[in-house]
Amino acid sequence: MTPGRSAPHPTAEKATEDAMSNATTVSPAHSASTASTLITNIAALVTNDPSLGDSSPLGLVHDAAVAIEGDRVVWTGDQRKAPATDNRVDAGGRAVIPGFVDSHSHLVFAGDRTEEFNARMSGRPYSAGGIRTTVTATRAASDAELEANLTRHLAEALRQGTTTFETKSGYGLTVEDEARALRIAAAHTDEVTYLGAHIVSPDHAGDPAAYVDLVTGPMLDACAPYARWIDVFCEKGAFDGDQARAILTAGRAKGLHPRVHANQLSYGPGVQLAVELDAASADHCTHLTDADVDALAHSRTVATLLPGAEFSTRAEWPDARRLLDAGVTVALSTDCNPGSSYTSSVPFCVALAVRDMGMTPDEAVWSATAGGAAALRRDDVGRLTPGARADLLLLDAPSHVHLAYRPGVPLVSEVWRRGVRVA
Repeated sequence: MTPGRSAPHPTAEKATEDAMSNATTVSPAHSASTASTLITNIAALVTNDPSLGDSSPLGLVHDAAVAIEGDRVVWTGDQRKAPATDNRVDAGGRAVIPGFVDSHSHLVFAGDRTEEFNARMSGRPYSAGGIRTTVTATRAASDAELEANLTRHLAEALRQGTTTFETKSGYGLTVEDEARALRIAAAHTDEVTYLGAHIVSPDHAGDPAAYVDLVTGPMLDACAPYARWIDVFCEKGAFDGDQARAILTAGRAKGLHPRVHANQLSYGPGVQLAVELDAASADHCTHLTDADVDALAHSRTVATLLPGAEFSTRAEWPDARRLLDAGVTVALSTDCNPGSSYTSSVPFCVALAVRDMGMTPDEAVWSATAGGAAALRRDDVGRLTPGARADLLLLDAPSHVHLAYRPGVPLVSEVWRRGVRVA
């Protein structure tokens, strides 16, 4: 490792190595000699493969090149050893990193909560009740309006480097509205999450048990065909531990894998439940006991931190340093939603994590790429090594550190997705 450069916690390295061990083997037809595109003159290349370059978890290679065949990376390394190809792209001394993997967002919605944000910035604290405002607007919107809003936010995120994203339902809270939200989302990503258990529907405010029955029964039946994941907001004002367990267990029986909104607003059972059910991620993780941290450290469950929510609600920051030092795998995501974190910018979240959550720039970039992939249990994104999907970013900077060093500056100069330059 280069002297003076902080590296992610060894658990991050282990997660990368585990992903590598499960990676798709590159077939002979995709050998480096047949690479269709070679990106060269890269000042610093983040591979997220610790066997490469400086041997850190970032696998940082200087004076590097990347070879692409079709939608896959087929070679990375020292540009002096790069394979021959007719199609060469000069990175111009820029840094190259994997595309961001945003593993937590809420993008199927309608309406605006500017007034709520303005009031909150004037002194009113955040609570889960504001979700009802978006529910009303989303139910009133047409399919075309919801899809137009979704694609607008996806384009915005893509320009800022997000090449893989997860998104949820949760603003319909009826069988028909939750199913249509997931149907719309599934047309744009494979990482779709059923979140009928966002809050208790206003239609069942007086009978939460009846709403849990709906979420685990007819609503689940209608939504499961469109989703890969099931999520629940396990929090005061939303769903308690017993309700959350029933919802997630029902989803697993339908083939959906759990995720949990856990311990955002207060201490609670969410993290322990996530670990118990082998959830891919426990998201937010702001209020944690030592037992919660220990449980995460001894599990496959990723702690997904969402600093945009703390920024937008003036809430307590999650302690990323505590998690990393304990050996927890950490992801960074935007939580893009109209109420508590209306940002689609992963670079912004990287800068917040470094400034306010105790992460190093290396750790934050790893968590926004490989960490997000781990939170989605993906081994084909979040890294730039042979067999991985050719999702990458050219930064208008010589180093990935500039993402935190120059906050708010639009440093993503090119976005490549599945081997094609798209932005």
